[in-house]
Amino acid sequence: MKMSTSLVIGAAVVALAGCHKNYGENNAASQVEANAENRAENITAASNNEAANIMNTAKNEAAAVKNEGENKAAAIKNAAEKKADAMKNASDNKTSNASENKSKK
Repeated sequence: MKMSTSLVIGAAVVALAGCHKNYGENNAASQVEANAENRAENITAASNNEAANIMNTAKNEAAAVKNEGENKAAAIKNAAEKKADAMKNASDNKTSNASENKSKK
């Protein structure tokens, strides 16, 4: 009986040792997998942030180009309006001077 009890206890110790070894390997594998998932998530987040930054930069540059175009268009419009006003005033002055000259004769 002592012999069989010793064998059972020995077998149990060997089985526990085997389980403990598997636990360590499984734990290490789980850590590797978790690290890989974290790295993948970090890379994805960084890529998304970079993409968002690129989009925002492009929008800002587009807005700057649009504003510059609008400013140039407004400057051209103002210059044309001033030139038109000057031409109208010159024409009005000629008409006025011609009327004055006729009335003096």
